[in-house]
Amino acid sequence: MVISNSLSGLHILVTGGAGFIGSHVTDRLIEIGNKVTVFDNMSSGRMEFIEHNLKNPKFKLIVGELLDTHAIEKACKDIDFVFHIAANPDVRLGAVDTKVHFDQNITATYNVLEAMRKNEVKNIAFTSTSTVYGEAEIIPTPENYGPLVPISLYGASKLACEALITSYSHTFDMNSWIFRFANIIGDRGTHGIIVDFIEKLRKDPAELEILGDGKQSKSYLHVKECVDAMMFSVSNSDREVNIFNIGSEDATNPTRIGEIIVEEMGLDNVKFNYTGGSRGWKGDVPKMMLSINILKELGWKNEWGSQKSVRETIKALLSSK
Repeated sequence: MVISNSLSGLHILVTGGAGFIGSHVTDRLIEIGNKVTVFDNMSSGRMEFIEHNLKNPKFKLIVGELLDTHAIEKACKDIDFVFHIAANPDVRLGAVDTKVHFDQNITATYNVLEAMRKNEVKNIAFTSTSTVYGEAEIIPTPENYGPLVPISLYGASKLACEALITSYSHTFDMNSWIFRFANIIGDRGTHGIIVDFIEKLRKDPAELEILGDGKQSKSYLHVKECVDAMMFSVSNSDREVNIFNIGSEDATNPTRIGEIIVEEMGLDNVKFNYTGGSRGWKGDVPKMMLSINILKELGWKNEWGSQKSVRETIKALLSSK
């Protein structure tokens, strides 16, 4: 995918830039000619994801907390564009810790927006999620689907963040790009079904526990294609508020993901044990596929389907240290 040169020559702040998606975004932004400052508390970010940039004069790392208003206000000084990726991404955690997504997603996003307002930073890209749609009755789900009724605290927090961003955009003449992701997977992944399954099979190669009935149908997209879509969207849309679904046009299920992992690990006679029920956990959406028609009309289309993305991710994670 050819990216427009309009997103180039800027000083960009990437919150969560040492994490899974954030580090890939950081690499791409530097590659297309930007200076990048990463702001990360390193709770889920890893130095190994960004160490290749540490000696690059166009890269700077700030280890800090988004709940520290002074730190983020200082980080936003002389910034042209913010890619706000930092968040607690564990959907399941909300069922046992009801405040974590409020603090790390909603309050953190408010602090970023306030820091932008005080420093007159006018552009923000935000990584949201398909979980804002809740259990959508229309699949593939378009961006104008409503009402939005999330069923997880994570989804609720991301929807609240979207509302803050759109209202700040209107009130303070900002421009925003909001990306509602399907399941994004790939090298540097640190959590999610593929990581969980690999860890379980390394501990016990004879059995694999699968949450739910193994039939949950969801869309998966490789992180490199996700980053392509983000850069393409910013470079080819210029409304005050720009909202895009980012995903693939097919789906797969946990049982098939387990089968692919077993194949790639070279295991035989693995017994799959299901915990039962249509959901993997409280707040899990059993069926999810996003419509990407708006992105396609702009000229972007992904090349890999869900199963290809899953297999390439498994290969990368198995070969990584």
